[in-house]
Amino acid sequence: MAPESPRVIAHLRNQHCSVVVAVGSGAPFIAYLGAALGEGELPAELFHRGVTGGGLDNEVFPWLVAEQVRGWMGRPGIQIRRSGPPLFVSFAVADVRSSEHACEIDLEDSLNGVKVCATIILEQSGCVVVTAKCMNTGSTPFDLDALTITVPISGECTDLLTLGGRHGMEAMEHHHTWERSHVVIENRSGRTSHENLGVVFAASKGYSEDRGDVCGVHLAWSGNFGFSCDSTIDGLRFIQVGELLLPGEVVLKPGDEYEIPSVIVATSTRGVNGVSQKFHRHVRGKHRSISRPVILNTWEAVYFSHDLETLKQLASCAAQVGVERFVLDDGWFHGRRDDKRGLGDWWVDNEVWPDGLEPLISHVHSLGIEFGLWFEPEMVNPNSDLFRSHPDWVLDAGSQEPILGRHQMVLNMAMPAVREYLFEKIDLLLSEYQIEFVKWDHNRPLVGASSHAQTLGTYELLGRLKSSHPRVQFESCASGGGRIDMGIMRYADRFWVSDSIDALDRLAIQKGVSKLIPLEMIGSHIGAPICHTTGRHHALSFRTATAMFGWLGIEWNLLSLSDSEIQSLANSIASYKQYRDLVHTGDLYRSDHPDTTMHVLSVVAQDQSEALISISRIGNGHTLRSAPIRISGLDAADDYLVTRVSNGNPRWALHRELPRWVSQTTRVSGSFLMNNGLPCPPLLPESTMLVHAIRVPS
Repeated sequence: MAPESPRVIAHLRNQHCSVVVAVGSGAPFIAYLGAALGEGELPAELFHRGVTGGGLDNEVFPWLVAEQVRGWMGRPGIQIRRSGPPLFVSFAVADVRSSEHACEIDLEDSLNGVKVCATIILEQSGCVVVTAKCMNTGSTPFDLDALTITVPISGECTDLLTLGGRHGMEAMEHHHTWERSHVVIENRSGRTSHENLGVVFAASKGYSEDRGDVCGVHLAWSGNFGFSCDSTIDGLRFIQVGELLLPGEVVLKPGDEYEIPSVIVATSTRGVNGVSQKFHRHVRGKHRSISRPVILNTWEAVYFSHDLETLKQLASCAAQVGVERFVLDDGWFHGRRDDKRGLGDWWVDNEVWPDGLEPLISHVHSLGIEFGLWFEPEMVNPNSDLFRSHPDWVLDAGSQEPILGRHQMVLNMAMPAVREYLFEKIDLLLSEYQIEFVKWDHNRPLVGASSHAQTLGTYELLGRLKSSHPRVQFESCASGGGRIDMGIMRYADRFWVSDSIDALDRLAIQKGVSKLIPLEMIGSHIGAPICHTTGRHHALSFRTATAMFGWLGIEWNLLSLSDSEIQSLANSIASYKQYRDLVHTGDLYRSDHPDTTMHVLSVVAQDQSEALISISRIGNGHTLRSAPIRISGLDAADDYLVTRVSNGNPRWALHRELPRWVSQTTRVSGSFLMNNGLPCPPLLPESTMLVHAIRVPS
């Protein structure tokens, strides 16, 4: 009998993208995901590749949930156990409901008592969002060990880009050749992790920020995850992605269901930038519109030395330079004089704050500034009243020698009593005081615990707090960038992407994070001249120019500044405010410059009316001159006025004469700026020049 030909069951489409969903060999799969294919009918035979010799007599497709019984030789997309070895699940398509922008598919295996309901949605942003629920329709419980989604990848894509690093140097780019290789990216740290950001980019050979076919796949989840990127002998390329479940983490009783974290996919024929812009539109479409005040965070200003008069003086100085929100970091709560004690005791320390926080908060508000407060709710110090009262509340309570991390243990967020205690303590503070912002930290990985239950518990607590205090903004921090994803983003308005605010490192860190997260959610601070984490010294102009491309803040003891430094900082903050709306709403372009010592990025208004460009030299090169600076995303038919932004003085290399456009406003066509570019300025290493281009009215 001839094998069954595939049949198209849905064609989702908009101006950005097409998604073709088909059924082949009895199971659904995404037959195409990429550039828009138009309105015409798509014959099913276009997706039939035929059967090769020397193998199975049916065609193997990249099924949405890959089933071994249909000849799938890779990782099974679903793994279930009922008191024994894994079951070989065999789904039948029970129902399909589709429209122009969405497709819902019900899959049933009545013999094994399993049902999966999958939904594929094509958003106006150009992103494709895939979700699925697994239900136990049988009469006995089963362990669900895996449920992953298969994303097809174009055969043109022979390279992979992943992002990861370490504490203080997150989201570094890692490039992989993807021929016949099987590339696996896994996270077992219990939080999103510093080591692996939960996103993979598959790309055509020779791709770059501006060029090439690219597909980005992200899992919106703040716990363990796995990406399996495979290239089979018969030419299939695909990425299987889902939560990485440990045995026994998810047990479904009859009638129970498990919902996978959302899989978010974006494609582009214009390089990584095109994918990033779709991710950014997805985030902006889902996230509430909020104010994003300039922040001063007290950590690197005073550390644990909390003194009311000093902090009031710091707040007054902050107001003088244009700060709009004052955030009191670690050290304000019961017994917290260092990092070895107090975590879990979330009430104001009476010894340091005999009158509570109100004297400081009232002073801050009298300056016209908002107030924020630091918490680390998921953690506890062994030296705390909470641990002494409830040692059974920690994750590794049964261990004879629990592993500490930064002198702390992890509370079991799956326990309702833990969440209730934390809600009660935090809710009381947010109700008693006028607090507009919470910095929510998470300073160690999990060991030997259920990431699944822990993550869901944290989501539940955050959701309850946000519902009770809708005016309060929340920042996701996890030793810096240890929890950056679109799962926690449902509860977080800002990401603290690294504990290092070394401006040179931040250029690379923010370049990586911005591939997934838009600039307005990236906390980016101006630090002291000598960086706390690296010991490097940078000029104020370089530090402020780097911090401007994000949600600006300050992490610096302003009381130590001279009058001239105060004025320079105030001028830089005023400049940031002038361009804040553009940076927080425009399209980001990270540029490909042939000189690897140059770092160029620009934010272009969505109507192409203006752009802010950052030109940095990050190291010494082997030539005295570099290629021109091209600016992407402008309107080729219009002219622009190009002006250097006053943001302190860049440091110039040895020269007799600067390019004239550097010192005077120049009128130039958008076509010239995009195709030829501006002569490269002679910057010294670790120096930045900012440029503004504004369209000339017709």
